[in-house]
Amino acid sequence: MLCGFASPPMRTSTELPIDWIDPATGHRIIRLSSEAGSQTLYFHDNAYSPEGSKYVFSSPAGIMLLDLATLGSQPPKPELVVPLAGGAYMSRRSHEVYYTRGGGRAGRGGEVFAYNFDTKASRKVAHATRTLINVDESSTVATIAAEDSSGQTPRPAFRESRPQLERMFPGRTLESLTPEQQYAVKKEEGLAGRAINPPGMAFVFTDLRTGVANTRGYQYGSLNHLQFSPTDPNLLLYCHEGTWHEVDRIWTIRTDGTEKTLRHARTMDMEIAGHEFWSFNGKRIWFDLQTPRSQVFWIAGVDVASGRGTRYRIDREAWSVHYNASRDDTLFMGDGGDETQVAFSKNGMWINLFRVQPDGTLQREKLVDMSGHNYVTGRGGVEPNGSITPDNRWVIFTGNFHGERHVYAADIARAR
Repeated sequence: MLCGFASPPMRTSTELPIDWIDPATGHRIIRLSSEAGSQTLYFHDNAYSPEGSKYVFSSPAGIMLLDLATLGSQPPKPELVVPLAGGAYMSRRSHEVYYTRGGGRAGRGGEVFAYNFDTKASRKVAHATRTLINVDESSTVATIAAEDSSGQTPRPAFRESRPQLERMFPGRTLESLTPEQQYAVKKEEGLAGRAINPPGMAFVFTDLRTGVANTRGYQYGSLNHLQFSPTDPNLLLYCHEGTWHEVDRIWTIRTDGTEKTLRHARTMDMEIAGHEFWSFNGKRIWFDLQTPRSQVFWIAGVDVASGRGTRYRIDREAWSVHYNASRDDTLFMGDGGDETQVAFSKNGMWINLFRVQPDGTLQREKLVDMSGHNYVTGRGGVEPNGSITPDNRWVIFTGNFHGERHVYAADIARAR
């Protein structure tokens, strides 16, 4: 099925810099987007073609496709491939980009299509209602509010909620905190109920070949961050949402409802683990770990088959809202954070690169000065949501440090 759509007018940003050397880091930065309001996909969503030659991002005009082969040697020329569409997600096995029409821009609701960037044709993905599709395109998943009528999933005992000010800053008053710390306390108060006394929920797995939907995995938890394994079509990574220091967050389950597994159990009060994501080969789950919250920081991982853990220690100023890994797990990137974030760092606004060393430590390098960036989504900001290109040459991220939201690439090699 070939879909043709009229392209909307694009508001370009010709007055903003396109290609420069960051004076604070010595690394080259290239603006990839021409339309203000463009941004990368969410940090754990797949934006790269299987062999790594193409990259997708979102713009107000629709879904943009970028050829990475000439990145750095020629001016970037992203192509508007699907106008007025949302929910972009690159297939892991084919040259297709999933997208939605008639629903939200996050890929929920409406009809789902797949655009083939070789043939320029789009096809409807039968029975799908969102772009969260497993690796062999056999199923999709959604969550529903539900309780197990069989009685095999008893509701946990009610717990009294403690004020987050007391949990996060014992002995302090709200007035004694910085404005950034006050903002953080209020944000956690809004999440607390989802962790202390969570709702009953379940997954609905829909077979995309037959349309048969099965409700499985009943549990008490606010289910979020759903991610199918990049290699195992029957394995789903997800989280229990809420105040991270009060919830065992990181879980997996198989699509038949079996093997519901907690992937990291907290070992101390105020320990947190979150913003989990798959390694490229699907063998490991990486996440932000703090032991305890706001004090000791790690990029951590757990081996799916054995359960063995990996921890890389990082400094407070190197902590990031999100991390991502290279395809070979030898590099990590982090997108930094401002003083309202959990690290409360006064010098944490950087795009960071971390190189794994032979002794099992990480070597940090600052790639981009983000001191002009607004991180706070509740105050008009945006999370950078970065990733490392498959050739390990660039970090692509969203930035608004020039006033407008755009997609940028930072050269991992320092400019000469």
